[in-house]
Amino acid sequence: MRAEALDTLIDIERNKKLSHIAIGETLMRHQFEKKSDRAFYTRLCEGVTERKIYLDYILDTYSKTPMRKCKPLIRSLLRMGAYQILFMDVRDAAACSEAVSLAKKRGFARLSGFVNGVLRTIVREKDRLPVPDKKEFDKYLSITYSVPEWLSRLMIDQYGAQTAEMMFASFLEARPLTIRTNLSVITPEALEEELKKEGVSVERGTYLPYALTISHLNYLGKLAAFRQGKFAVQDESSQLAVEVADINEGDFVLDVCAAPGGKTFHAADRLHGTGKVLSRDLTEYKTDLIEENKDRMCYENVEVQQWDALVEDESLLESVDVLLADLPCSGLGIMGRKNDIKYQMTQQQLSELAQLQRNILSVIWKYVKPGGEMIFSTCTLNRGENIENIRWIEENTPMRLVSIEDYLPETLKGRTGSQGYLQLIPGKDSCDGFFISKFERPEAR
Repeated sequence: MRAEALDTLIDIERNKKLSHIAIGETLMRHQFEKKSDRAFYTRLCEGVTERKIYLDYILDTYSKTPMRKCKPLIRSLLRMGAYQILFMDVRDAAACSEAVSLAKKRGFARLSGFVNGVLRTIVREKDRLPVPDKKEFDKYLSITYSVPEWLSRLMIDQYGAQTAEMMFASFLEARPLTIRTNLSVITPEALEEELKKEGVSVERGTYLPYALTISHLNYLGKLAAFRQGKFAVQDESSQLAVEVADINEGDFVLDVCAAPGGKTFHAADRLHGTGKVLSRDLTEYKTDLIEENKDRMCYENVEVQQWDALVEDESLLESVDVLLADLPCSGLGIMGRKNDIKYQMTQQQLSELAQLQRNILSVIWKYVKPGGEMIFSTCTLNRGENIENIRWIEENTPMRLVSIEDYLPETLKGRTGSQGYLQLIPGKDSCDGFFISKFERPEAR
């Protein structure tokens, strides 16, 4: 499926399409292809995308024409060939010859010799490739782990050089798919058994008893357990955000930025068929995603609404027991799963997202009833969107930061200190980079 991979990579670069969407569309069209072919296609597309900066660094070393000046198709072909040679268990000759063949088939026969020459040079030199100089550590991290230099500098400033490198390295590691058991209909043990019977490799989660990781599956929709709503795809970091919420039977829970609904349905599961979860998001596309998952998971105590979180809903003032505020963010904690986030995000956007969070928070805190709580979480590592906004909440609302220590698994206890929040670190923790905090609205005196 090299031709399909080439089309996808060109689509991502030329049309700025998100890689997981472009890849997913192709996999859907080829859902009945052999699992090995689909896996090869996915690995090639994801690998080229996540290592693009490093691949261009290597290719520029051996090409007389810089990659930025190459035609998009030739640039993508060279990246594909280089990735197969350096990172995949593919015969070097096959990687080169297939790239040449594709160049000819796509009308670039006159450049096929150039493609062949560059790739065969990499084959000859792959045991002595150039290495970036560590003296300029931000540039070293940028090239080695394929992240923009501004982002490597930001993470070094916020976390230190050693932790920044650990995080970036972890994003390049293969990671299984994490799921949450729908405890309303099945136990984790029974779900594990069902999945294994369908040929799926299953491991228990690191932190939570109802979390599992799965691998060696062809297509999620082919699993009967998925179609029957027995589990939801949800990283353990996201599951922890609901775990620390003190959700009790009969509670009214509001999830303000809910798509695709992971926390919504986790909260519904905790209600055991009682109470209500109001699940909202901005667009019809996002609410349709939630509705789709609601139909599959069969939760009767969930209501889905399209609503702009920036607009105050007077009918909800002081009515919510638990507010789930997993707000729009830069997503820097999930770069290992969405590997083009790092290329699309800018420093300006980080500031804009932090301000957007504050604008939303200035509205939604009012929905929490006295004695109720708000979980403020994000899937980013940027402290401007996390810790600084905790301080903003404390200074601009009556909400009071409270400890989440008692709700954490033993392996994570002691990490919140006196600050009352948890920053999960990729490479250090066995999950995505995620930030979790908990606030309480004081009782009226």
